[in-house]
Amino acid sequence: MIREISVCVKGGGDLASGVAWRLHRCGFRVLITEISRPMAVRRRVAFSEAVYDGHAEVEGVGARLVQAPDEVSRVWDQGRIPLLVDPECRVAKTLAPRVMVDAILAKKNTGTRMEDAPLVIALGPGFEAGRDAHFVVETNRGHYLGRLITEGSAEPNTGVPGAVAGISVDRVLRAPCEGIWESGCEIGEMVSRGDTLGSVDGQPVKALISGVLRGMIRPCIPVTAGLKIGDIDPRGVREHCFTISEKALAIAGGVLEGILISSR
Repeated sequence: MIREISVCVKGGGDLASGVAWRLHRCGFRVLITEISRPMAVRRRVAFSEAVYDGHAEVEGVGARLVQAPDEVSRVWDQGRIPLLVDPECRVAKTLAPRVMVDAILAKKNTGTRMEDAPLVIALGPGFEAGRDAHFVVETNRGHYLGRLITEGSAEPNTGVPGAVAGISVDRVLRAPCEGIWESGCEIGEMVSRGDTLGSVDGQPVKALISGVLRGMIRPCIPVTAGLKIGDIDPRGVREHCFTISEKALAIAGGVLEGILISSR
């Protein structure tokens, strides 16, 4: 039975949250593990916000921060997703999930092994199906997005953001220097090219295009030069800022396919 299958999702950013959301909606018992200071850009659709606020909600599904593994079952009984600050995913030794999903999206394997769970699924480049994980899911935009890979690896990281409405690099906001990020705008605001959206140690961060501010990391967080700190959507649809992206849902579909294939 699906309800008896526990899934540990490593990572609580927007793509990882799309996976957790879809699996929860399908009836799986989902647990999310996160780092102590997440820096999700698309915060309004990221369960990682529970690390700061104690709770988060994405399209009607709630997540709650727990302090220890013995609190997980209680949150499951409440119909929510428990989230635990556990960068090394040590909780897996206690709860022994049937499925482990590496959704950190670090573009490399940060320590996931096939032996971590009966079924291990990894997202994106840096993993090889059959060596690091049982399955890999393609995360690169394009024809193969969301495909379940049973042999080999996902497409390599290009370093270039996927194009939205024909715009790629210019839609991404990056820190101009190392320092503390201060924001002057809110996610969901319409911005124009040239607008100052915040600053890092006094150096302004300006919009390179016009559109809706789809994502931005939390203010008062230390950043490094070049770090992605925001995202402008040139399509200008405000609702997209608060709903799971088509990319996240496609990737989640690949993970779901892998679980169902292995459960037959």
